[in-house]
Amino acid sequence: MHGVLSSEVTVNVPACEAWDLYGTLKLSDVVIPEFFSAIDVLKGGGEVGTVLKLFFNPGALFHAFEETIVTIDEEKMIKETDASKGGYLDMGFNLYRIRYDVIPKSKYSCITRVTLEYDLKEGWISNAQYVSLVPFIGFLRVGSNYLIANTKHTASG
Repeated sequence: MHGVLSSEVTVNVPACEAWDLYGTLKLSDVVIPEFFSAIDVLKGGGEVGTVLKLFFNPGALFHAFEETIVTIDEEKMIKETDASKGGYLDMGFNLYRIRYDVIPKSKYSCITRVTLEYDLKEGWISNAQYVSLVPFIGFLRVGSNYLIANTKHTASG
């Protein structure tokens, strides 16, 4: 079973400022307090091939899983990560990919989009119920608030 979910937020900051957050490891630092107990960089420094171990707060679906950055396109402002160990892969997922896009709207405005693509093995279809954009919409909200608070050039200022 294959599926795709997506959500986006308009942010009143230049696209290059948003990309500086979403295209790097900075997003991890911004979202840790609200969504994770810790994020460890196991390999790399934010480039393709970087491996992160995400530790979730108590009450989450699982304690931790690893993800690998598989795509960074500076020109198109796209970053993709795939679950690479544990977590969703232990629940019958062949693929659990998170894609962040930053899309310029105007000089001081852009769209930040998150897309979740997944594929489940036959016999594990019932685990599709655990696929949710809710935390990623939270990442966009936290990221948007961070960008507005920390960017000099915004649509309102």
